Amino acid sequence: MSDHGTDLPTRRWRATNRWPRRTLALTSIMAAMTLLVTLVSPVAPARAIDYPSWQDLQNAKANTASAAAQVTAIENLIAGLQVQVQETQAAAEKSANELEVAQQEFDDATRRAEDIQTQADASKATADAATKQAGQLAAQLYRTGGTDLSVNLFLEGQGDGADADLLLAKLGNMSKLVERSSDVYESAQSATNNAQSLGDQAKVAQSERETLRVAAEAALAAAQAAAETAANALAESEAKSVELEQQLQFMRDAQATTTAGYEAGVAERARLEAIRVAAEAAARAAAAAAARANSGGSGGSVSMTGWAVPASGRITAGYGPRSTICSDGGQCSGSFHYATDLGTGCGSPIYAAHAGVVTWAGVLGTYGNFVKISHGDNVSTGYAHIQNGGYNVRSGQSVSAGQIIAYSGDTGAANGCHLHFEVWIGGNRINPVPFMADRGASLG
Repeated sequence: MSDHGTDLPTRRWRATNRWPRRTLALTSIMAAMTLLVTLVSPVAPARAIDYPSWQDLQNAKANTASAAAQVTAIENLIAGLQVQVQETQAAAEKSANELEVAQQEFDDATRRAEDIQTQADASKATADAATKQAGQLAAQLYRTGGTDLSVNLFLEGQGDGADADLLLAKLGNMSKLVERSSDVYESAQSATNNAQSLGDQAKVAQSERETLRVAAEAALAAAQAAAETAANALAESEAKSVELEQQLQFMRDAQATTTAGYEAGVAERARLEAIRVAAEAAARAAAAAAARANSGGSGGSVSMTGWAVPASGRITAGYGPRSTICSDGGQCSGSFHYATDLGTGCGSPIYAAHAGVVTWAGVLGTYGNFVKISHGDNVSTGYAHIQNGGYNVRSGQSVSAGQIIAYSGDTGAANGCHLHFEVWIGGNRINPVPFMADRGASLG
């Protein structure tokens, strides 16, 4: 999608979004603390600039030397604005990358803690069963002969010779029973020790997870603040750049003798541009409707529960382990895929899975162009690899279920155009397939 032909606020906002297993416990906690320290560095505030007025330009134009100096001054102001924007966007991109790393660390720690806890619970169940079996064998031994089994069996065999075989058989069976009881007891003790060890590991993993959760939340706050700062800087820069470019053209235009006449021409060009923007918007809406119709109506279809299928296309990659994928910029995804990929094709519409508020609309590491929506009740959804210029929403905007929020692309670490769709419960990313199926909006 091209930004040409869109209205100025939209172009400003879109431009804002074009920024370019570790061991347990100690290593991860130290990394998390280092990240927390890094995140406290603020983004540099916008510098105050003294801009020329139109009257200044008209006065300067009467003098050749002054006019030349004014042209140079304006060119320097434009260059300064571009540097300022580059600096704030670089800071925003750095914070976004730190957010992705922190989120990955947190999710990996959560999954590891859950795995260890599952093993601990299973081991405890095994230990409880083994202990119960050992108790039953002990009771059987007690009922069979009390505390001195050998004596009792010997006394039972003081009859005739016919009892000798029976005595030997009982002694053999009792020996096997005692041996089995010993084995069961040792097994129960081993299972108990294993359960205790795993339980201790689970506690360590949970502590590590909590540390990383705090780091992830701090990273999110820092990234959002940096993104907002960059957006404001770019909006201010673009607003001023437009005027500065017009002023520069005025100074270079030998026929434009007054600013009033020049501004009248600018206004007329703006009016014609607005007409063209409206026509392009209508064409985009028609194209999106056609794409939705051709997909059979699945993408964007809203279920009785108020949830919508986020895009049309079959599932091309599921939630779980996979090989890493690297972007052209050298950033690589993790070895666990916390999402479901839908093969949408390039430029296909992406829909909000549920009503909510956009909390992120911008570049985010290996996600490329990314949108995240909060739906309340600690539930959020994420949409990655959006094409450049393909945002249809901005941060802070409210959206409805099934609303077109973006257009599919292959930005970030992606092999071909597709939608990388995520679901959060609290701070954790979960498997989107069963979650969406439970809400009548099955994926794929």
